[in-house]
Amino acid sequence: MEPSGSPRRKACTRAVGAAWLAVGVLGASGGAAMASGTTVQNTERAGSRSFITSDGARLHYLEAGPSLAPTVIFVPGWTMPGWIFERQIAALSDRFHVLALDPRGQGESEVTRFGYTWERRGRDIGDLIDHASGVSGNRDPVVLIGWSLGVLDSLSYVHQAGDGKVAGLVLIDNSIGGPPAPAARTDASTASPADAAPLPEVERSRRRAAFVASMFAHDPGADYRARLTDQALRMDQADERRLLAYDMPRETWRAVVESVRAPVLYVIRPRWREQADNLILTRPDATVAVFETAGHALFVDEPDRFNALLRDFLDRHVAPRGVVH
Repeated sequence: MEPSGSPRRKACTRAVGAAWLAVGVLGASGGAAMASGTTVQNTERAGSRSFITSDGARLHYLEAGPSLAPTVIFVPGWTMPGWIFERQIAALSDRFHVLALDPRGQGESEVTRFGYTWERRGRDIGDLIDHASGVSGNRDPVVLIGWSLGVLDSLSYVHQAGDGKVAGLVLIDNSIGGPPAPAARTDASTASPADAAPLPEVERSRRRAAFVASMFAHDPGADYRARLTDQALRMDQADERRLLAYDMPRETWRAVVESVRAPVLYVIRPRWREQADNLILTRPDATVAVFETAGHALFVDEPDRFNALLRDFLDRHVAPRGVVH
C-alpha cells in the first residue's frame, strides 16, 4: 500500500479527509440534553512519564498497572490529552499495564514545530511501544485503543510498521475507511478549527470551549470542561489544521482494518453504523458496539458500559496470555 499518490489524488484525499474529520472529530452531540454533576475520576495512581521520539520530540504519557501484564495504549483525539481516559486507566490498571499517550502538541507533550503528519503520528506510537518495552522488559504485543483522530494515528502505525507488535485494535467513534464515505458538512459548527486564517485567541478559545462541550451528551462539569479546553489550545493553529487535513487515503485505513491479524473492537455512535455493518461483512470476527445516546467522548459519557465492554474484549483476546485473575 502506498501512502501517497498522484498530485490530483493527494488533493482529493486531503479534501475528503478534512471533510470527514470535521464530521468525526468535530461533530456535535446531536443536541442531547446535558446533565451536570458527573463524577470525575483522577489519575493519582498513574505515573507521569516521558520519552524522546526518533525525531527528537519529548512526548509525555501516563502509566499505571503492573509492567509485565498485557499492555494497552490509549491514543486520544484531536488536541486532546491522554488523561481523558482516566476512568479507563482506573478500571484496567489492576490487571493490565496501561499507557495513555499525549500525542505531540497535546497534553503535556512538547509542542514541536514539526511532525504533524499521519506518518509521524504513527511513528510516535511505535516509538512509545519500543520505549515502554525497553523500560519494562515486557515485549509482548500491545493493544492499541484509539479514539477519534487516535483511530487514524493507530492505523497509521500499523500501516507503516505492520501488526507484529499488535495484540488487538480498539477503534472508537471514527471512520475506518469503509463504505459509505462520510458526507461533507458545511455548517459553521464543523468549520471553525479548519479555518484557513488564524483566529484571534479570544474567538479561538470560545470556539474550542464549544467544541469540548459538544463532545458530551452528559455534561462532565464546568471544571472538567475548562481543564480540557485549556489543554486543547496548546498547539499552533497551523498545526491543528494540518491534522484536520490528515491525507492518508481512505482505502488505506480500510485495508489495515480488514487485513490486520489482531482482533478488532469497533465502538461507535449510530453515525458510523453502516461502516460497522460493512466491517462485519469483511471481518466476521470483529466486535461492534453501538452507543445510541452517548456523545463523541462515549467512554466519558458511559464509562461503566464502555469499561465492561473493554475488559471483556481484553479478557477474551489478551488476558489469557498469563494474567492471573
